[in-house]
Amino acid sequence: MSHSPLLNLPGPSQDLLDEINAALADARNFVRAFDPELVVIFSPDHYNGVFYRMMPPFCISTKATGVGDYGTQAGPLDVPEDIATELAEAVLAADVDAAISASMEVDHGTVQPLQTLFGDAASRPVIPIFINSVATPLGPVRRSRALGTAVGNFLKTLDKRVLVIGSGGLSHDPPVPTLKTAPVAALDRIVLGEPMSDEQRQARQVAVIEAAENFAHGESTLQPLNPEWDDRFLQIVDSGHLSDVDGWSPSWMAHEAGNSAHEVRTWIAAFAAMAAQGAYQTENRFYRAAPELIAGFAVRTAVPAS
Repeated sequence: MSHSPLLNLPGPSQDLLDEINAALADARNFVRAFDPELVVIFSPDHYNGVFYRMMPPFCISTKATGVGDYGTQAGPLDVPEDIATELAEAVLAADVDAAISASMEVDHGTVQPLQTLFGDAASRPVIPIFINSVATPLGPVRRSRALGTAVGNFLKTLDKRVLVIGSGGLSHDPPVPTLKTAPVAALDRIVLGEPMSDEQRQARQVAVIEAAENFAHGESTLQPLNPEWDDRFLQIVDSGHLSDVDGWSPSWMAHEAGNSAHEVRTWIAAFAAMAAQGAYQTENRFYRAAPELIAGFAVRTAVPAS
């Protein structure tokens, strides 16, 4: 499922919110019927918990806390440390290099989906897995598929009902800084993780709202959404032909769908984890090109093929 800070901020039209909320309600019903005993979520970070002072491509959390950005839930998540550690060992044994964190701070990219699906983000045991989707340079997208496969192979050894989530927007290019693009004032933030004051957080929210309003009215220099690219990506995950993404280069993805389209790496990992169990089929299917959210916004649910 996609996420967006703008879902918690003024600006999006009620029609758009109603349409997205209906899709998210379907996802909640799907999860409620499944009643997972464990949740594994692949998600990005937006310089709220992971910074350039040490930027791994992947990181598995053995303990995590929500930072509470954009109105999302703050506080500790229920991470089963023993299972998370065993998962990290299995991923490393599968030749996928992943860091671990015993003190991961996670932002709306992780917490918003958990709140959406469960109400309380800490109500179920959850293992957050960070996938760098913003901070350049970025590795080959096929590595995210390899990560997902390794995770899925471990999960199928557990005698548990496991819900796997991929959290990320599709085509989108919001004003997120990198080392090459950040103004001087933002460098300490994205490199060293300097904390933001309440005033700075409020200013950031205002800037995000203004950027979305300008984008929705065609008054922005941000890269346009690419619904055709989004549709192609969704066809790939719906068909299960995940290896089709292996040749996608980071530069091509950014050119076609925006710098933050790399968040689909979380979807690729989640579906690869599912595919490790065998063939799957997608059920609930929702997509909306949503300029008011500066994102191609999608929701999918999937189960093993019957």
